[in-house]
Amino acid sequence: MTDTRPGPRLRHGRASLAISFFVQGAIFALLVTRIPALQDRYGISDGLLPLFLAAVPVLAGVGSVGTEHLVKRVRPGLVLRLVQPVVSVALLAAGSGSTVWQLAFALGVFGLTVGALDASMNMLGVSLQRAYGRSIMLGFHAAYSLGGITGASLSWVGAHGNLPLPALYAPLVATLVPVAFIAGRWYADQGGQDTPAGRQNQENRENQESQAGDDSTAVSMKLLLPLCLVMAFAYIGDSTVSNWSAKYLEDVLHSSEQLATVPYNVYMVTTLLGRAFGDLGVRRFGAVTVVRAGSLLAAGGFAVVAAAPGAWVGMLGFTLLGLGLCVLVPQTFAAAGRLFPGASDAAIARLNIFNYVGFLVGSPLVGALGGAWSYRGAMLVPMTLVLATLVYARSFTPVPTRYGDGHERPSTVDVG
Repeated sequence: MTDTRPGPRLRHGRASLAISFFVQGAIFALLVTRIPALQDRYGISDGLLPLFLAAVPVLAGVGSVGTEHLVKRVRPGLVLRLVQPVVSVALLAAGSGSTVWQLAFALGVFGLTVGALDASMNMLGVSLQRAYGRSIMLGFHAAYSLGGITGASLSWVGAHGNLPLPALYAPLVATLVPVAFIAGRWYADQGGQDTPAGRQNQENRENQESQAGDDSTAVSMKLLLPLCLVMAFAYIGDSTVSNWSAKYLEDVLHSSEQLATVPYNVYMVTTLLGRAFGDLGVRRFGAVTVVRAGSLLAAGGFAVVAAAPGAWVGMLGFTLLGLGLCVLVPQTFAAAGRLFPGASDAAIARLNIFNYVGFLVGSPLVGALGGAWSYRGAMLVPMTLVLATLVYARSFTPVPTRYGDGHERPSTVDVG
């Protein structure tokens, strides 16, 4: 029997990339959970604040597009190792300035580099999953969720203790930057080649790249579009929870102010749990089944939230949302890697743009519908969009003929 166990290089690469996902989850949470403090520090009006917030995902999309071209010349691991410290320092700069232009510059740098970071991290994750020959992508995103919970908790501590932003950010950035930079020494670009399966996958990749020529022309947007839509729908759902769960519980379900802070925390914890165990589900039942189940569970969560008679039932809905939505984004990246094994970096960079599209569309859409109609009715829109993922579920079907050594059963195993 062929030995397909991952060697030390792959194991070290997997652990180091998980650390980078964790660090980025913490950094992003430290930014978004302290937006009111940033607004107060710089005296930004409520009318101007949305422009600042919208600029970050727009620039992140630009950064993701740029990364598609950059990784043709340098390894994704090198891109990640260079931009992750910049993202962290940009966070510190945003919290330490004194004029609006300084904040604008810091958020601009943050947006551009976070797009490159998200793209390169997921490029490495897909490449490692290919070399492992089994689903591991959800585990990386579980590390991101854990980082988000950690960052949000530290933000709460800072807010509770009335810490100025520089006093909160400086020690954390001074800790996280060296950790991420050192971990980057063990990134396994191209998934590594220290197993027979890894060597075979790399040979297949090189053969397909040589046949396709420029990898940017090998990515068909017609084939990638279903996955782009799923990515956007997932982030519309996610941004709905992150931006509207507290207001919904307090204004619509008439909870206390303290209880209104609970749903997002519950959502984050269930997201972490779902991702921590999700790879086992993909290995056992296949990516298509897991994506379908996640879509149904998330849609059910939105339906429960929309119909909830009180706060506790509403929190049950947000719990279901976390368990359902958590599988969609990691599996969408993995599916793009399977669909374009010879041009996965380009496919992931383009797919990553729709992360920011969903983030930009979701919160304003729900807010506009809630104001013009009702917030209960507004919850049915992301519910419908998440349900639409079922239409595109076949795009998550494994393609074993493109890579791998043929020892796995495509009907039950994700060989991404």
